[in-house]
Amino acid sequence: MTVVAVLSMKGGVGKTTVALGLASAAWDRGMRTLVIDLDPQANASMALEVTDAVFTTSDVLADARPGVAADAIVHSGWDDRIDVIPAERSLEHRTVVTGRHSALRLRTALATVPRAYDLVVIDCPPSLGELTRNALSTADLAVVVTEPSHFSLHGAREALEAVQVISDATNPGLRAKAIVVNRFDPQDREHLLNLRLLADEHGRLVYDPPLPTCSAIPASQRAVSPLHSWNSPGSRETADIMDDLLDFLLPPKREVRPMPNVSIRRYLT
Repeated sequence: MTVVAVLSMKGGVGKTTVALGLASAAWDRGMRTLVIDLDPQANASMALEVTDAVFTTSDVLADARPGVAADAIVHSGWDDRIDVIPAERSLEHRTVVTGRHSALRLRTALATVPRAYDLVVIDCPPSLGELTRNALSTADLAVVVTEPSHFSLHGAREALEAVQVISDATNPGLRAKAIVVNRFDPQDREHLLNLRLLADEHGRLVYDPPLPTCSAIPASQRAVSPLHSWNSPGSRETADIMDDLLDFLLPPKREVRPMPNVSIRRYLT
């Protein structure tokens, strides 16, 4: 069982897309997966067709008794292999520090819950506030999502610094595993420049290959369907990258798929 926190420094870069892509790759393999939505916008919850839950992550953080998160778990609209602890707008009130162990409330509330799953994916809000601190204090691995824009270096650097702070303070087992570059266009010179700068600063942390723009992603989210259930050239390419990313994140329990032909290194030479 691995707990993965997916984070970014600004909204709209595709953080939830990557979180749902990992869940879709796990769904395609029949893995039991729990998605924890810590973003008050609740986009992951809506994409998984959970919009009217009795309990949410806001309730979980408010209570924070050991194991109480189990009461908030519901099945997703995909099927019963993908469970969700959904978010709601009132989660915004949980963004401030509420005590000495405020960043440990999610970890305490989950207790032994993650052991029932092969994978737990936490969709963080697009900031480094208390919700993200709770996610990182709970996770084994952190995946940073960014776009190949002018601000990507600064945002990725801030996110990695936050991971290190939490690793030093509350979660020594936490590791930054990958920076995923989303909506990459190899014909865009600005994208190529920023990708090179990211790779120069962060080396192998920049996940290879980057994710292209894919129209099937919003379409599958609107249809409440896993990306892997769609059959188009664009969706297949993105699904393959998500499969490889999942292999990269999880311990080697199975044969690892070969990397796609598209490679960051190809754009940097």
